[in-house]
Amino acid sequence: MLPNSHQRQAVQALYNTYPFPPEPLLQEPPPGYNWRWQWTAVHNFCLGRRPSNQKIRILDAGCGTGVGTEYLVHLNPEATIHAIDISEGALQVAQERLQKSGVWCDRVSFQQLPLENAASIPGQFDYINSVGVLHHLPDPIAGIQALAEKLAPGGLFHIFVYAEIGRWEIQLMQRAIAILQGEKRGDYQDGVAVGRQIFASLPEYNRLVKREKERWSLENHRDESFADMYVHPQETDYNINTLFELIDSAGLEFLGFSNPDYWQLDRLLGKAPDLMERAKNLGEKERYRLIELLDPEITHYEFFLAKPPVQISDWADDGELLQAKPGLHPCVTGWPSRSLFDYNYQPLELTEAEFKFLQEVENCTDSQANVATILANLGDQSINLALVRSLQTRQILTLSKS
Repeated sequence: MLPNSHQRQAVQALYNTYPFPPEPLLQEPPPGYNWRWQWTAVHNFCLGRRPSNQKIRILDAGCGTGVGTEYLVHLNPEATIHAIDISEGALQVAQERLQKSGVWCDRVSFQQLPLENAASIPGQFDYINSVGVLHHLPDPIAGIQALAEKLAPGGLFHIFVYAEIGRWEIQLMQRAIAILQGEKRGDYQDGVAVGRQIFASLPEYNRLVKREKERWSLENHRDESFADMYVHPQETDYNINTLFELIDSAGLEFLGFSNPDYWQLDRLLGKAPDLMERAKNLGEKERYRLIELLDPEITHYEFFLAKPPVQISDWADDGELLQAKPGLHPCVTGWPSRSLFDYNYQPLELTEAEFKFLQEVENCTDSQANVATILANLGDQSINLALVRSLQTRQILTLSKS
């Protein structure tokens, strides 16, 4: 194992050689939405309500070539974004990306800085985004703790790290390339060449080849992606047990995975009521562990943390719900239509009653109108609080406290 400083230098050298991610630079703002980078959508998902303030500070911790940074700037027009990365080569691409797309503005700044040194950044942040970075640090716990210190009370933290079970074949190929490189380890162009030769030589029925073709080949035709996956000098892969050790070390509250449907056990054992009954008393972590063991396709975990105090709105109280101010979710696309795409780009079909309610929400000229006002305006018995709760739970409608 290399000392931490040498590991950090090795990672920096990789990303200077192959800046990542290698998405093309566009002459226009980034297309579509990634709701995890949109403050209202994130706040609504994590805390059940719209945020009261859009003028927030965001830290993009490990921004790479600025793909996420560009979205953070574009989707949060009142926010100030500070982006850091260890690679000067990646940062140059990031700045060029924002300039070419027209997103560059005085609300965004870049800094070459290891995540572990985040304490040197002035102030705290309302939202921290760290995608695909912590698992590449020599000491991920030191990294998450450093970032947790920069999170403001009540702030939200979005994290993406690798999962070991779904990356098993990747780990094997990484080790095979390292063996064949020998003293050339650290020469990343040589590592890519060796890896491609291995795949070209292995028989088609080989498990590593099959996994590469079915899951990764579309992105790995680019050397930057291939290098990031197969010749990275530093990687920590997690399982549920070690993931929560990482989370617990930060002293933050776990709010949930960004793909909650995946983590429902009935998806896998719903046809076996006896097994579901056996699993009824499992703790949260045990249930998650069982799911990843039964469905070993997961290659990463994406989740949200928060710094206490944390207040979550469940809108169970009728009086509170009636006083809430409703709004259409910012990442729903296709409106106005009953056939839409939700915040995850999944198709959804609104009922006639749901469509009428959302129409009234959008058309109401009273900025102070609440749910009670909207329901009274409609005067339709089929449009009730149960319908409002359903729209909010499905992330079609957002609510804010009056």
